[in-house]
Amino acid sequence: MTTPLLSMQNISKHFGGTPALTEASLTVDAGEVHALIGQNGAGKSTLIKILTGYYTKDSGRTRYQGDDFTPASPKAAQAAGISTIYQEVNLVPMLSVTENICLGREQRRFGLLDWHAMQVEATQLLARFGIAIDMTRPVGSYSTATQQMIAIARAIGFSARLVIMDEPTSSLDERETEVLFQVIRGLKSDGVSVIFVSHRLDELYAVCDRVTIMRDGRTVKTGSMAEVDKLELVSTMLGRDVARSAGRTTGFGAPAHAAGAVVLSVQGLSNGHSVKTVSLDVRQGEIAGLAGLLGSGRTETARMIFGIDPATAGKMTIAGAAHRPRQPADAIAAGLGFCTEDRKVEGIVPDMSVADNMMLALMPALSRSGIVDEARQREIVAGFIQKLGIKCTGPGQKIRELSGGNQQKVLLARWLAMSPRLLILDEPTRGIDVGAKDEIQRLIRELADQGLAVLMISSELEEVIEGADSVFVLRDGHSVVHLTAEQRSESAVLAAMAEGDAHG
Repeated sequence: MTTPLLSMQNISKHFGGTPALTEASLTVDAGEVHALIGQNGAGKSTLIKILTGYYTKDSGRTRYQGDDFTPASPKAAQAAGISTIYQEVNLVPMLSVTENICLGREQRRFGLLDWHAMQVEATQLLARFGIAIDMTRPVGSYSTATQQMIAIARAIGFSARLVIMDEPTSSLDERETEVLFQVIRGLKSDGVSVIFVSHRLDELYAVCDRVTIMRDGRTVKTGSMAEVDKLELVSTMLGRDVARSAGRTTGFGAPAHAAGAVVLSVQGLSNGHSVKTVSLDVRQGEIAGLAGLLGSGRTETARMIFGIDPATAGKMTIAGAAHRPRQPADAIAAGLGFCTEDRKVEGIVPDMSVADNMMLALMPALSRSGIVDEARQREIVAGFIQKLGIKCTGPGQKIRELSGGNQQKVLLARWLAMSPRLLILDEPTRGIDVGAKDEIQRLIRELADQGLAVLMISSELEEVIEGADSVFVLRDGHSVVHLTAEQRSESAVLAAMAEGDAHG
C-alpha cells in the first residue's frame, strides 16, 4: 500500500474552550487533486492553518512525506514544500511582478541579486498560464485576476510538493479558470498534490480526484468524486438526509393571511462577478426566503438591493417605482431596512448604549436644527424594549453586554422604528441560543402578519423551509428556482442547490 503524501488524523483544536476542530482527518495522496469543502465554520481554514504552521493542534497526528510533521511557522511549512494560495491575494502591491514571484527565494550571483535570472524564471512561470506581461511593473497596477495568477505562479515557484489553493478561481473568468485547471493537471502529472478549496461544485468535478467534506469541525465524509453525486455532496455538507421527513422545529408559525402586492421586484440583477442573473419578488405580508450554498450570491444580492454595493445590470422596483440606490441612505429613504449577516462587525456599535444603537437610523428624523427630541427618543426606545421583550438593565446599558439574541432584537428595533416597507434579514438567528432563536423567528412571522415584506437569507434549511412563504434558490450567482409554499421542501431546495433545478 502506497504511503500518502499527507495524513492528518484525529486533529483537534480549541479556541478559548470553543472547539474549532474535533478529531478531524485529511489524507492526500501524491499527485492527487483533493477537494476540501464545507460551509462557513466547518473547520477547513483551521485545519489548513494547522498544516501550514499558523496554529498548533491540541491533539492528533500529522505525517507528511512519511514523517511526523509539526511546522513551527508558515515559513517552516513552505521550506518543507507546502505552498498556499489564499483567496485574498497576498502579494506586495508596490513591488514588481518579478520581485513578488521570487520573494523569499531570490537568486544571487557573486553576492548580488541576479535580476536577469529571476526575471527569466518569473517569465517562464507566468508563461504556463499564457500570461506575458511587463515583469518590472508593480503588481498593484494589474487587475485582480492577473494578481491571482501571479500569486499562483509564486506558489508553484517554490518547488512545492503540496499546493493548497483556497478559492483560487474567485477572481477569475471562465477562460482564466480553464487555464488554471490546465496548470493543476500539469502539477498532478509532475507528481505534485493539490488541496483544492472551492464552493463551486462544477469545479470540483472538473479537476478533483477525491473529496473530504467537513461539518462543525469534523470530517464527515471522504470519497472519490466519481462516486459522490452533487446532491449527496450538498446534503452531506449541510447535514441533511434528503429522504427524511420531520415535524416543525422552528418558531415560525403559519402565515395569518395571503401575501399582498409586490413590494420589491428584482429582475436580472448582476454585479458583473459573484452575482450574474438574480430575479425575485417580495410581497407585502410575505417572508421570501433566499437560499443557496456559500458563494451563491445571497449576501451580495442583499447588499446591492440596499445600495451598499453597486449593481452593473438588472432592474429593481419598490412598490412599482424604479429603485437605483447609490448608497444605503437611498434604500432607507425608499423604505428598506437591512440586518446584516455579521451582527458584531456591521450591525452593533459595541460601546454605545442600547438606546443609541436602536436610534442610529432614526436619529436624523428626531433632530431639528441639530437638537434631538430626547423625550420622543426615550418613548420610542422604551416602546420597543417592551414590544420586543429586549432583556437589558435599561436603555443606557452598553449593547455589548447583551446576549446575541437581545442584540439582534435591538437591530430589528432600529429598522422597525423607521416603519419600513421591506426588511432584509441576513442570517437573522446566527450565533443565537435556541430559546432566543425561537423568539426571533416568532417575531419575524408577527411582523410579516402585520404587513411587512421580509426577505430572509439563511443557511439553515429548517429556517428557510418552515419560515419562508416562498423560496428563491441561488446557485453560482444565478436564480435557479422559485418554490411556492406548496412546492417548497428540503429535497427541492437541496436539488436546486446541487443541480440547479428542483427535481431530486
